[in-house]
Amino acid sequence: MPKILSLFLVLFMVLQTISVQGKPRARDLGIPFEGTPGPFNAITDVKGVEVGHTTLIFGHGKLQVGVGPVRTGVTAILPRGKKSKDPTFAGWFSLNGNGEMTGTTWMEESGFLEGPVMLTNTHSVGIVRDAVIAWQIKNGLLFQPFSYPVVAETYDGFLNDINGFHIRREHVWAALENAKSGEVAEGNVGGGTGMICYGFKGGIGTASRKLTEQSGTYTLGVLVQANFGRRDQLRIAGVPVGLEINEDLPYAPKEAHLIPEIDGSIIVVVATDAPVLPHQLKRIARRVSLGIARTGGVSLNSSGDLFIAFSTANPGVAGSKGGVPLRMLPNQQLNPFFEATVQATEEAIINALIAAETMVGVDDHKVIAIPHDRLREVMRKYNHLKEPNEE
Repeated sequence: MPKILSLFLVLFMVLQTISVQGKPRARDLGIPFEGTPGPFNAITDVKGVEVGHTTLIFGHGKLQVGVGPVRTGVTAILPRGKKSKDPTFAGWFSLNGNGEMTGTTWMEESGFLEGPVMLTNTHSVGIVRDAVIAWQIKNGLLFQPFSYPVVAETYDGFLNDINGFHIRREHVWAALENAKSGEVAEGNVGGGTGMICYGFKGGIGTASRKLTEQSGTYTLGVLVQANFGRRDQLRIAGVPVGLEINEDLPYAPKEAHLIPEIDGSIIVVVATDAPVLPHQLKRIARRVSLGIARTGGVSLNSSGDLFIAFSTANPGVAGSKGGVPLRMLPNQQLNPFFEATVQATEEAIINALIAAETMVGVDDHKVIAIPHDRLREVMRKYNHLKEPNEE
């Protein structure tokens, strides 16, 4: 019976991911952003990067720990795809440390990311970490005889039976095996399934930027798991949307009140194909903070704001014997990457909000999606809506 249930859930994950494709994104609604996106406006615009999700949604009504309702999942980001064990240069940054991102001690020491980056809920970090190691062993993808997987989390306990530990090894493996390039499903998928952002339904979002020919025609992409912020803080393209759309806050019928103000968390993954080194990637990761600030985030006390950046350039350098030629950009050429990081982070967060759908979870807790028509009205009111006939 457990095997049948797992197969059903994986099938549901595939169908859920397919159904997300074709939804409007922020630019489709006329939200103006700076910068030029890549073909998919996603982290997968960086060649070689693959993303996969497993989404678990089942059960309704009263919370029964270990039974449900379940609103959670796993997201996998593979820097060089699922068949590669070639490490990438990487750096990370903690804006506020009320959260977890495993594997960062060795990454900081070595300068390399030696596997995928995984996103899930707070209480599933351990099982996801162990499942990644088992998957690497099974597929011969260990770079060393041991592994320190990078697994990051945000809390989905308002909608999900988080103490029921519903993530299993097969769900992690499915996210890894189904990872692909191209379009990336957003919103209520993968690790973002049960997340809340600025008092609206949040989740997974992504965006990218193509740098100019003068800057090297490189690509930078961002993927976020957005689960942070209070409604009154939300800004979209500078417009105080959270103050304008202040109705229908997350609701807990059992307690007959709105949920208390919670700080939430955000995980951000930055990828680029530019030849930048670990200390430069840490500098890029820091600039994620400014993209979050553009949407209104201020990194509150209980927020786990953890960011990682990696580069797919310089393949083979981690395993070379005797040294290999190493390419890098001088620090003077990093400004366009800082700007691209800020822009793509901002847009990825808004894309997560736009893609997410209203969700009812444990004890009938309800979180609404940001209403697209209402959002357009507010943007138009402030003369910040890009109409279809505008260039």
